[in-house]
Amino acid sequence: MSKKIWMRFAISLAVVTSLAFVGWVASSNGIAQNVITGDWTAKLQDDSAKINLNFEQRTEKGGRNQMGQTYDFADLQGLTREQVLSGGPVKFSLVREAGTIDCEGSFQNGKGSGTFRFTGNQSFVSAMKSRGFDFEESSISNDGRHSENRLFTAATLNVTTALADDLSSAGFGKLRVDDLFKAAIFKIDSKFMREMKASGFADLGMEELVKARIFKIDADFVRQVSQRGFDKELFESLVKMRIFKITPEFINEVRNEGLTDISVEDIVKLRIFKIDSEFIRQARAEGVPLEVERLVQRRIGVARK
Repeated sequence: MSKKIWMRFAISLAVVTSLAFVGWVASSNGIAQNVITGDWTAKLQDDSAKINLNFEQRTEKGGRNQMGQTYDFADLQGLTREQVLSGGPVKFSLVREAGTIDCEGSFQNGKGSGTFRFTGNQSFVSAMKSRGFDFEESSISNDGRHSENRLFTAATLNVTTALADDLSSAGFGKLRVDDLFKAAIFKIDSKFMREMKASGFADLGMEELVKARIFKIDADFVRQVSQRGFDKELFESLVKMRIFKITPEFINEVRNEGLTDISVEDIVKLRIFKIDSEFIRQARAEGVPLEVERLVQRRIGVARK
């Protein structure tokens, strides 16, 4: 069971961390340098305060590259909530440091569609390169459009030189362009990076920081877990705790029932088999030894030897 769960986790994490930019690793030829064109669709969010905007580009082989983000109306020049609600033709732009996405189309019943044209900003490329982030470095893409695709991703995610400077100031070593994308997606900044590093995980990389954001692992959680005797654990152990919803309170709960010498793996088993303080007390009253394996056997109905 544990192996299957971790397999699903690994696959899900890979999908989550790549969705925002994997679709733009390849696109069609025959477009002017730093220009990308395609179609857009949009839908008003339920609370009507934000709008989800999806960009799509067709490849030469008939495939589709898609990327969607949720934006405040303040991000979209020329488009208001009232226009979306009232419907009709629209022209609006997403202006970012990496470039500008000009959109044209129409809305009806809170939904819109049309075409877009992205024009990259070469000054941004130069500024990023001077900071060690090369948007033009070689890649596995074989159509020569990787630089434009990276610029487009930077624009949709609002990757800026200020973000690059902030992340570089944290002292995490060499960062790459894809690390900027991940930081923008998962709201990782130098403050969070320093706090995690100071919590005892000096060798964390961007992948671990992404996991920390996904599973809500911050310096306070690390501190609380450490105070309960898990100060020597690997970072992946904390990820396990979050995956299986192991809280400091749950650790206290089972320890108060007598399971004082317990490992992370033991606590995970207790969570998997829904063994809490009440179950432990009942099992103990029935003569079950106060051991994790025996408690698990009791839960699944395996006869004691």
